[in-house]
Parts: sequence; C-alpha cells; structure tokens
Amino acid sequence: MALFETRPITVSIARASAEVHAFAQPPETFPKWTAGLGADLTRDGDRWIAHGPDGDVHVRFSPENPYGVLDHWVTLPDGSELSIPLRVVANGDGAEVTLTLFRAPGMDDAAFARDQGLVAKDLATLKALMEA
Repeated sequence: MALFETRPITVSIARASAEVHAFAQPPETFPKWTAGLGADLTRDGDRWIAHGPDGDVHVRFSPENPYGVLDHWVTLPDGSELSIPLRVVANGDGAEVTLTLFRAPGMDDAAFARDQGLVAKDLATLKALMEA
C-alpha cells in the first residue's frame, strides 16, 4: 500500500466558520484567493477549467454542503489527478482552514516546499479577505 507524504497547512481566521465556508465554497470565489487556480476559471458542465501557464487543468469541486468540506480534484494536462482536501472548522468564534497537501510521486524537496509556500500564501489571502 502506497502512502504519500503530506503537509497540513492551516490558518486561523477571526470570522465565523460558517461565514468563511459560505464565502470560500462557490467555485466562482476560488480565483479571488487561490493563485494556483488562476484568475481564469470557467465552468464546463460539472467541472471547471483553469487556464494556466502549463496548459488547461480540469477541476471538480465537492458538492455544496454545510460541513465545511471544500475538497477539490485537479486533473493535470497529462491526465493525472490530484486530490486536494480542504476543510473549514470552527475554532472558538472563528475558523480554522486546513488544506492537506500531498507530495506527488517523483516531486523533489524544492518543488514540495514551493507548493507548501504557495498554499500558505493562498490561505493568507483568504484570511485577509475574510478579516477585512
């Protein structure tokens, strides 16, 4: 059984978890706070297409739910799919947002560290938007 190395990346947000989830859940809002999906995210049936420098990627989002689940799956141009678990949970009167980053097979240390930094930056952007 293969297990991938993971890094949970978390940010605390001084805003009610239900409000953070309601803002972050619609796919249309992802480009406002996630640089990884780019500013150009368009709907294609039940999937979305993000247009990036390495080509188009297809994105599926978890269905709307009241549980703080914002999981999404990205299919890369080579056909491989990345699972991106993302959760919003209550933390007192605020929220804790956690993305579990999986290290892709063959990913070197520098690329994994770069991805961790990009995710942390995205979560910091979400925090700034929600606390403004």
